[in-house]
Amino acid sequence: MRLPRNILILGAAQVLGLAGAPLVILVGGILGGALAPTPALATLPIATFVIGTAMSAVPAALWMRRVGRRAGFITGALIGTVAALCGMAAVTAASFIGFIGATLLFGASIGFVQQYRFAAVESVDASAAGRAVSFVLLGGVIGGFLGPDLVRRTRTLLPVEYAGPFLALAVLCALAALLFLAFRDLHPADAAVPAGPRAPLREILRQPGMRIAVFAGVVAYAVMSFIMTATPISMHVLDGHSVDATARVIQAHVIAMFTPSLFSGLLIDRLGPRRMMTAGAFAMLACIAIAGKSHAIPAYIVALALLGVGWNFLFVGGTVLLSRTWQPAERFRVQATNDFIVFGTQAIASLSAGAALHGFGWTTVNLITLPLLVAMLAALAVTRTRTAAAAAPTATPA
Repeated sequence: MRLPRNILILGAAQVLGLAGAPLVILVGGILGGALAPTPALATLPIATFVIGTAMSAVPAALWMRRVGRRAGFITGALIGTVAALCGMAAVTAASFIGFIGATLLFGASIGFVQQYRFAAVESVDASAAGRAVSFVLLGGVIGGFLGPDLVRRTRTLLPVEYAGPFLALAVLCALAALLFLAFRDLHPADAAVPAGPRAPLREILRQPGMRIAVFAGVVAYAVMSFIMTATPISMHVLDGHSVDATARVIQAHVIAMFTPSLFSGLLIDRLGPRRMMTAGAFAMLACIAIAGKSHAIPAYIVALALLGVGWNFLFVGGTVLLSRTWQPAERFRVQATNDFIVFGTQAIASLSAGAALHGFGWTTVNLITLPLLVAMLAALAVTRTRTAAAAAPTATPA
């Protein structure tokens, strides 16, 4: 597939935008434990980061519908720049309230980054949608290296420890805003949204494909965030592993989230999204099995890597399946609704991870996610059976 300019820009912007996610997760977990008034609130900075993403899902989609993808993506990058500078100021002042405010605002900028995958689908033919989404998400591999590495290299850059990474993050977000000046709006603003009848949203949500696609996103992000959010605290605060070891685990996890994009899009285009979603659920089950047996660093690395692979298969598969459920006039409503549900669930998972970890322990944190994965596999099995029955030829009487 020859990559259009927009896909290349989206992939590069993904590197810059998603470097901030592991940075905030790593620093948020450590500083949350240091600044929070109670250990149960240690994951609150990470939770507010996810809440910000959920809260901005609908506004981001509607803003892009009004001003176009190009202006919308620049807006999101500038929000990220301001948020990073606020984070630097909060860390310098040792303000827990200021810090969670900064992570909330940075989460809002990620709500715009999450729209990159939809812009990728719009930039290619339907037959190449999986590969386009995968290429854009592949930028997260470099972001996975870049975010934790920035923490290691810049945590003592400024007089107050951990203020430096947020200054570096502000620079990355500003670069992303400049990068989008070269983005070409293929469907600019309202003028490009086709006129005509639009199905009520409740009718769209009743479509089996829409429901399973949204549920895949919910399971992918809820399970991944619940376990990932608890990991820095479990490793560094409770188990006593070093910051560098904790950073390596988060780095391995984020890289595993996006490296499968080298081939997952091609497999989805050839095998179908449902098969890849099934593989993703099984990879997450393997994560639970390994994480529940050991607190050693190798076990954390393998478990979190499997968690990342499972997220990729479920999320990319769900995104491609979702793109087949909307008509052009409905795309922004469907995208906004999907992201609000997915990231709203992710926010709940992140917010509850700290309390679950301190109350029940690392093993139980992993087991809590088991019912969601079983439900995902059951839903996929049911839809597969129904699809096969609908496609079966009607028997002809002898």
